[in-house]
Amino acid sequence: MRRFKRTLVAAALTTTVMAGTAGWAVGGEQTAVTGPPAGAAAWRADHFLHRPLPDPATATPREVARFFAVLDDTRRHDLAARHPLVVGNLDGTPIPLRYEANRLALTAERERERARAADRLLPAHERERAGELAGRYERLLAPGRQILAFDPRGRGQLAEVYGDWAAARRTAVVVPGSDIDLASFDRTKDRFGTPAGMARSLLAEMTRQAPDTPAAVIAWAGYTTPVGVGLDAATGRLAEAGAARLDRFLAGLSALAPAAPPAVFCHSYGSVVCGLAARGLDGAEVADVVALGSPGMRADSASALHTGARVWATRRNAADWIGRVPHLRLFGLGHGADPTSPDFGARLVPSDGAHGHSDYFAPGTGSLRHFAEIALGTYAAVS
Repeated sequence: MRRFKRTLVAAALTTTVMAGTAGWAVGGEQTAVTGPPAGAAAWRADHFLHRPLPDPATATPREVARFFAVLDDTRRHDLAARHPLVVGNLDGTPIPLRYEANRLALTAERERERARAADRLLPAHERERAGELAGRYERLLAPGRQILAFDPRGRGQLAEVYGDWAAARRTAVVVPGSDIDLASFDRTKDRFGTPAGMARSLLAEMTRQAPDTPAAVIAWAGYTTPVGVGLDAATGRLAEAGAARLDRFLAGLSALAPAAPPAVFCHSYGSVVCGLAARGLDGAEVADVVALGSPGMRADSASALHTGARVWATRRNAADWIGRVPHLRLFGLGHGADPTSPDFGARLVPSDGAHGHSDYFAPGTGSLRHFAEIALGTYAAVS
């Protein structure tokens, strides 16, 4: 009974500690974006090829890949032009075609928001918001950017490739935690806590360590993240929705037969998403799952993840506030065992030089150096 009471107290403290840390505000409940891409209904109804198009809700990424493999370039480009939001987000679609489709989708959204910003019939705050969105889309359309996914629904979701994915022999995917969306994807403040900053830094370190090995990294912000630290961050509801999307995304990469399966780096709440997504993933789809700044992975041990991937946990630095969050799971609160504990059984990654919750990818840190070694497959160097 005493132990049970202590557990109840810890459960109550989980959100209290998290909400009172680092000045973060308690966030409101978010509505998860789920299901097929926007525009799926129009895609299903389109018979210009005189045969059904693969249903975004039911077709597997491998079926999508086989569908596009038999189309000529003209038909592929036609589909991207007719249904950019579907083609740009349909896992299993050839990656260059997704870049093309997402440029079309971003251009259309930019023009729509520009028109709203100039519409004097709208309230001033709506025009201002539209102008900000138009500017954001304009930045994403900058030459050289490779947008692999773009969904304007909700707070907006995005994935971007750094490096040449088609030529890469070593690859990685970065999965971020709370407060990440279209607006914060590549913000300049706290940049090593953003998916874009983490991915760029990891690719630079991989290139520094192995300049002759072609590498690429994807920053994946393809799920609805918690805002602030409140019940959304302390429960697995958004993580469950995000895990389904991450599973499909990784299966889509695997369907396109890359040179090597990626290492997946999961920051903060992103490690909850990865813990749920890892179940059933085999070594052909993901080589490594790396948790960092983790509140837990919704599993009691690495073996309980039932994945063929290697499971790693990054040692927390003393200034990382996540270390003050109780590692438990009770009545839906909390995310379970500490992945860095000996009983969990993950391979440990040192993080010397890192400071705080969002500094693990900062240049010069031991954690970044070891992350690159994991992504490059030089495991013996990770001490």
